[in-house]
Amino acid sequence: MTVPKTADRRGVFSWCLYDWANSAFPTVIITFVFATYFTGSVAADKITGTAHWGYAMSLSALAVAITAPLLGAIADKTGRRKSWLGVFTTLCIIASSFLWLIEPNPSFALLALMLAGFANFAFESGMVFYNAMLPDLAPESHVGRVSGWGWGLGYFGGLFCLALTLVGFVQPEIPWFGLEKETAEHVRAAAVLVAMWYAVFSIPLFVFTSDSDAKPLSLWAAVGKGLGELKATFVQVRGYAHVVKFLIARMIYTDGLNTLFAFGGIYAAGSFGMELNEIIIFAIGMNVTAGLGAAAFGWVDDAIGPKKTVIIALVGLSVLSTALLVVQTKTMFWLFGLPLGIFVGPAQAASRSMMARLAPRELTTEMFGLYAFSGKATAFLGPALLGAVTAAFDSQRAGMATILVFFVVGGTLLLWVPATSQEP
Repeated sequence: MTVPKTADRRGVFSWCLYDWANSAFPTVIITFVFATYFTGSVAADKITGTAHWGYAMSLSALAVAITAPLLGAIADKTGRRKSWLGVFTTLCIIASSFLWLIEPNPSFALLALMLAGFANFAFESGMVFYNAMLPDLAPESHVGRVSGWGWGLGYFGGLFCLALTLVGFVQPEIPWFGLEKETAEHVRAAAVLVAMWYAVFSIPLFVFTSDSDAKPLSLWAAVGKGLGELKATFVQVRGYAHVVKFLIARMIYTDGLNTLFAFGGIYAAGSFGMELNEIIIFAIGMNVTAGLGAAAFGWVDDAIGPKKTVIIALVGLSVLSTALLVVQTKTMFWLFGLPLGIFVGPAQAASRSMMARLAPRELTTEMFGLYAFSGKATAFLGPALLGAVTAAFDSQRAGMATILVFFVVGGTLLLWVPATSQEP
């Protein structure tokens, strides 16, 4: 990747590598492996497990929505982001490792939901500070590319972690370390692998990526000032009308993305009868297409702008998601599912670069706190709605159809959002 001379190349690469590190968590734990294990082996049945997983992810998202804006405001007052990122990274790693304790028995269901929900809360909270570092890493002309490189590297990180899970724990007759399949040790070990992966590959960011200068404020003083400015931001929100319009649109279509991530593996298992090893192989393939899409569309983002890039991605997601709702065979699921990944990465990466371009520089972290808020404020609705519709119709397909509504409505609202802060 070509980094401009004005950027610290080692710092940029280390920042991107953090995406490689943390993407193992949503890929292996939240979307494909542990979520599938929970609904198929831990919960009382797949329908109940799908609904309960949806409710747990909803509560986790609601907690992020409540705390993220305040955390962003506090960080802007203290001037430090890496220390906050380090705290939430550590909490996510610890909670993930404790998922090893979850045996294939309904008596472990509540503990599983509590640990997964807390880990997801820590993961998403950390992303507030990680994303806020982006505008300081490279000139505005390269923000789209750097964001895309991060997402792309993240997808490949998730891919490699999934591949290790497949070849080391799921496929072998005797898994690594002699783990027992009868008590699902080979699947539970994936959570430990994620924790180790996250811990090791996040280190370069904390060593090599520069942080903002610290400001001479105590934590409690920063909390007070952060609350004051956060309140002022919400009160005087008209001054950032262009940001607000974008955040509302993103809030809607991100609900669809978050719900897709939370239930992709569950849907593949429940509606197409895919076994865990098949799901992991599919996930590896989808991570390849998603990584390539995120990296390639980084240049598209810088060429035509993030707004158009997101709209293109949402159109692609809507068309392919519709196809996945009506197809009946595994072959057709593969045929339409793999290309879906091409558009997942650009929708996320271009949204992040658009926020970096629209946010006032002096309020970057606070604005990314609101960015996280927009991604989680109604995120509980997506999984909750999917869980409720699945239970009401006794059909995963009916539940998954709710995702399309979020893509279409969010994309339509985005059409009225200015592409830049200078645009009316």
